[in-house]
Amino acid sequence: MDDTELRFMPATRAAALIRRRALSPVELTRAVLDGVAREQPRLNCFVTVLAEDAMAAARRAEQAVMDGGALGPLHGVPVHIKDQVDTADVLTTHGSAIFATNVPTRDDATAARLKAAGGILVGKTTMPEFGHKGITDGPSFGTTRNPWDLSRTTGGSSGGGAAAVAAGLGPLGLGTDGAGSVRIPAAACGIVGLKATLGTVPWETSADTFANNVYAGPMTRTVNDAAVMLSVIAGPSDRDAQSLRGPGLAPVPPGLIGNDLHGLRVGYIARCCNPKVQAEVEANTLASLDALAVRGAHVEEVTDAIDWIEFEGRVMYQAGFFVACTPHLAQWHNQMDPVLLAFMERGSGFSLTQFRQAQFARTRLFRAIQDLFGRFDILVTPTLTRTALPADFDAADGQIEIEGEACGITRQGWTSAMYPFNLTGHPALTIPSGFAKDGLPTGVQLVGPWGADMSLLRLGAILEQDRPWAQHRPPGV
Repeated sequence: MDDTELRFMPATRAAALIRRRALSPVELTRAVLDGVAREQPRLNCFVTVLAEDAMAAARRAEQAVMDGGALGPLHGVPVHIKDQVDTADVLTTHGSAIFATNVPTRDDATAARLKAAGGILVGKTTMPEFGHKGITDGPSFGTTRNPWDLSRTTGGSSGGGAAAVAAGLGPLGLGTDGAGSVRIPAAACGIVGLKATLGTVPWETSADTFANNVYAGPMTRTVNDAAVMLSVIAGPSDRDAQSLRGPGLAPVPPGLIGNDLHGLRVGYIARCCNPKVQAEVEANTLASLDALAVRGAHVEEVTDAIDWIEFEGRVMYQAGFFVACTPHLAQWHNQMDPVLLAFMERGSGFSLTQFRQAQFARTRLFRAIQDLFGRFDILVTPTLTRTALPADFDAADGQIEIEGEACGITRQGWTSAMYPFNLTGHPALTIPSGFAKDGLPTGVQLVGPWGADMSLLRLGAILEQDRPWAQHRPPGV
């Protein structure tokens, strides 16, 4: 088996072969690390590569197999983790010069669970400073590039992880999603990304655990890998209040066990607050809906006049960065990302009244989506309105352009279907839906009721079967 085949092997298959002693964790990890060494100079998707530590862990994993001991579901499988997630004794910079020497003394719960399941940490992946934007670049590390087209962005803020998974540099990436930061880069890079139900996966570093809208989640090439990874990282943590009251992973309902989807009610949301969708994105979304309909699902367009609270969402988002990052300004202003500084400045202009009104609007949006789930079992949207933006796109003031039409800033024109479900807490899964004429991947988003994460993954697996994508690989990797 050559290195390329090893690098693009699904994690679940690799783990099964390792358990049967048909694949060496050392061989697999070495192939991934060799790929990282080749691709990192052009993709710039890792902040830290743990080559020596990973190879030592792989040798221990191989010995455990030979000893015949109990093995976790990810035993011997390489994983990488976004540089926002604490990892014991491993640099965790948050994409910022402010934390350039930060080495945590403990693992975040998600990192600890991946390791306990047998995952081998090969590195930490890039992110914009504190995850503030949907483009992955920054003064501390430069620009992370999309493996499908180096002139395009990976999306963000978990852009390094998405690029690494897409380029075969580890089948499992742990990202975080505060306003689409797993799903945006997953769609831009042609992989699977899941934002689980609020509280299903703990987020221990939240500054306000009682009003949290940030989620840790899997980034993979296959739905099966995402499901197994979710099962590993899900569960309560004493450090995250939302996870203590989380709904848990509900079983797949009987109606979704087979391939017959008669009785499934699908609500198609063609637009959120965005004025336009790229023709190929729309066509690929409709093709995914058609695939569900062929299996018996009833598809109906949602025509409700929903207030997607784009402005109110921006109030909470930018005001949050202003409050959180202001203590660093005096010392670090000249080394901070100009886009983050612009967001902070705008956040400083919102009043307490506006902030509380925005929080009230969050509840109204939640209830509006809950009303939809009285009529539909799942909701479907395009993940992004167009393919990946230019790598140097101005995330502060740049205008999204789709087929010659100006469509507003990124939240309004590109990622409008992302942030609403961070605010409402509903699970959202993006899977590849095809390719556009520019050769870049497109994505479709499935949204479910609270706790329906596994149902979304089941439907994603059906679409993966009917409209397969994992056989596609970026050029040159």
